[in-house]
Amino acid sequence: MTEPQEQKVSEAQILLKALGLPKQQYNPMCGLVLLALANVTSDSEWTSAASKLLITHSIMAFIRGEYGVDYAANSRETIRRQCLHQFEQAGLIVRNRDKPARATNSGLNNYSLNAEIVEILKVYPDGKWEDEINKFNLEVPKLTERYNRERDLHKIPIKLPNGKNFTLSPGPHNKLHADIIHEFCERFVGEGGEVLYVGDTASSRNEGGKMLHLESQRMEELNIPQLAHDKLPDVVVYDSKRNWLFLIEAVTSHGPVSSKRWEELEEAFKDSGIGRVYVTAFPDSATFRKYAADIAWETEVWIADKPTHMIHFNGDRFLGPHNS
Repeated sequence: MTEPQEQKVSEAQILLKALGLPKQQYNPMCGLVLLALANVTSDSEWTSAASKLLITHSIMAFIRGEYGVDYAANSRETIRRQCLHQFEQAGLIVRNRDKPARATNSGLNNYSLNAEIVEILKVYPDGKWEDEINKFNLEVPKLTERYNRERDLHKIPIKLPNGKNFTLSPGPHNKLHADIIHEFCERFVGEGGEVLYVGDTASSRNEGGKMLHLESQRMEELNIPQLAHDKLPDVVVYDSKRNWLFLIEAVTSHGPVSSKRWEELEEAFKDSGIGRVYVTAFPDSATFRKYAADIAWETEVWIADKPTHMIHFNGDRFLGPHNS
């Protein structure tokens, strides 16, 4: 970097330290991320600071173009986890200001500086910027509470048959999870249904997913293997009246119960002694048509926008377990 570029990065690091960020977050990378979010180049003044909606790719492009630092493509996750996540927690930025309900794992996730931070940048390094930072730091708890409230408005509520409530992060995949529990289970499982597992797609299955609800003790009582959550179906429900285990895949970003997936699950659950019912759930008919050729025989299909009907890929009977 040139001397003016290094000077700007150094000033950004001083700001981050003054804003109370941990030492790991007032390093050069985070300084560059702050400059990108503020749209401040080495040739511009801090008074020109603005708040733009930037995806991680755009932040990296700004840093590369204006400061000559070319982070590798796989650094996007490092920037998210080591800079943006902490900026958001500290109240410096807001994620998805334009659409708070955007799915957590969407490629369109964007970040923008809060107005209060922009006002601080506009008087930096002259003026009473330190006084402004002190005022901001006093307001952070209120800001955080407000933003958390706004995010909570867009979370998806889940109510289990046993009365337990929790929420899922926004996104079509988790909306389908809610439909499975509220619509499918009510119609096709009934009062004897126990929801043993629900996953959340804050990240995709390939990235590990997230466990939202797990009845580990009950699964142990039923001799159901407690697989790693990235190996489990999206929703697992036990029907105590019929002694059936519903293994349900929610298809939005992941595939259906294919022949390969059926074999994996059969092997994993073969010792449970409970009849297994494999269900692929789709949000709509268009998504179903996209995956229809991949669905395994002896499995079931449920489409959320036609909740009272099912499609049976079995040939010998309707809903129920099949003996190998």
